[in-house]
Amino acid sequence: MKSHKAVVVTPQPEASEAGVEILRAGGNAIDAAIACAFVQGVVDPLMCGIAGFGSLGFYEQQSKSTSYIDFHSPAPQAVKPDMWEKLILSEARDGFGFILEGAVNEMGYQSMGVPGSLKAYQEAHQKHGKLPWHVLLEPAIEWAKNGWKVRQHVEEFWSDEGQMGRRSVRDRIAYSPSGKAMYCREDGSPKRVGDLVINSDYANTLTEIAIKGADTFYFGEIAEQIVGDMKRNGGLISMQDLNSFNVKYRAPLRGRYKEFDIATNNPPGGGLLLLQMLKMLEHVNLLSLGHNTAEYMRVVSEVMRRATVNKDRFIGDPAFVDIPIEKLLSESYIQQMVEEIKAGVRQTVPRFNSGHPSKDTTHISIADKEGNCVSMTHSLGMPSGVITDGLGFMYNGCMAVFDPRPGHAGSLAPGKSRFTSLCPSFLFKNNEPYLVIGAPGATQIAMGVLQVILNHIEFDMNMTESVSAPRFSGTSDALDVSNRIPRYETRELEKQGYEVIRNPFTYGFASVHAISFANGKTDGAADPGHDGTALYC
Repeated sequence: MKSHKAVVVTPQPEASEAGVEILRAGGNAIDAAIACAFVQGVVDPLMCGIAGFGSLGFYEQQSKSTSYIDFHSPAPQAVKPDMWEKLILSEARDGFGFILEGAVNEMGYQSMGVPGSLKAYQEAHQKHGKLPWHVLLEPAIEWAKNGWKVRQHVEEFWSDEGQMGRRSVRDRIAYSPSGKAMYCREDGSPKRVGDLVINSDYANTLTEIAIKGADTFYFGEIAEQIVGDMKRNGGLISMQDLNSFNVKYRAPLRGRYKEFDIATNNPPGGGLLLLQMLKMLEHVNLLSLGHNTAEYMRVVSEVMRRATVNKDRFIGDPAFVDIPIEKLLSESYIQQMVEEIKAGVRQTVPRFNSGHPSKDTTHISIADKEGNCVSMTHSLGMPSGVITDGLGFMYNGCMAVFDPRPGHAGSLAPGKSRFTSLCPSFLFKNNEPYLVIGAPGATQIAMGVLQVILNHIEFDMNMTESVSAPRFSGTSDALDVSNRIPRYETRELEKQGYEVIRNPFTYGFASVHAISFANGKTDGAADPGHDGTALYC
């Protein structure tokens, strides 16, 4: 790979800035990604943090190798497969979680999976980093100690009243006394654009981690505080859960789209979903359909529906579920689905009991001057609302997306990780990086990443155009569309019998952040649906 500019792309300007500072200080792409991640946990505290989960892809230019660190959050050992079976009210229309009585699975002390993010940051640093560990935490500590101002997207998210039966973000913010004190105004409403947020407790926690490393979180003083809080409040996470957590090192799941080689993450991540959709669309002349025309949306959304049904039936934690990867990617199976789509066969998406999709996740795309690249998506799932007094960080709400019905791919089990649509990915052309890409956006992640790839490759859009173009989604029987897609196109779909639901938000269906190296030029772009930036150095 020829020498090029380094670039950091994230949904938060504070995080992008930190990444560039680390690169300027002599760090590599991994160092910058970890510094970004720590800052994101401060300035987007309901999207991600050290008590979250995720997937990190790393391309090392010297060895021309791609590897993944999987840090999905497993269910605590105290979980029982049928413990919530009688509490089911419905399944969210977009497939992102089940609605239970009392919202016990999505908010509060039973909603948390075992935290994985902090250990993943440290493992990545030990394996690939250059700068001292404590240096990577300094920007986050500074932001937590001195404060940061609420940005537009943060205010929008914090004010969310809850979608598709899920609890509101307002409720999550105010669940813990320290969260309410930090993130709400005196009248109890969420802070708004320009309001200052100072998190001294988290600054102290990060300082201890900078000195003692992740061991203090999984074995030491912080672990004791976490477990004590769990015991007092009926939480499921035990000291054994923290002690036994380990990240998983995985080779990438590989595929191909036309002349591009793809490296993405394995289940329980969403890479298989992305590969299956691209393989189907390789059999379609998308350019001839026209971008976001009625027929284009019909074809692509039918691809999305078929991938979603396969996900619901087959994809889960490979330690618990036998996933037929070869079958799902086989040419005969792909061709069968493509023929159905061409014949106009409409795929239904079963839901237990059947908006604006949840976006409790964030992403980092980075390339350094040596050609190393990182694509990392990390998350709190649905934030649990729980903040242990004195620690300052919020825990994940991973339990919400498990299937409370025993006997399914996503059913509850001790130590099991649930499926996520996270798909931090790389595309290569002639054995060189061509695209670094990923997104937050719950069930919409793979759908958003898919459309940006198609925008860039099929419709020759630059990266800013690619991530900014209006998107749509087919993860249910309805077709969800951006309000920027013309009605004269969606009317054609309605005439064919499709239910079209128009999203009132200007941007949505994941928030894709990507870097392209097409034509030897480094081109990074942050999705305008968030507050992010692409910064070069």
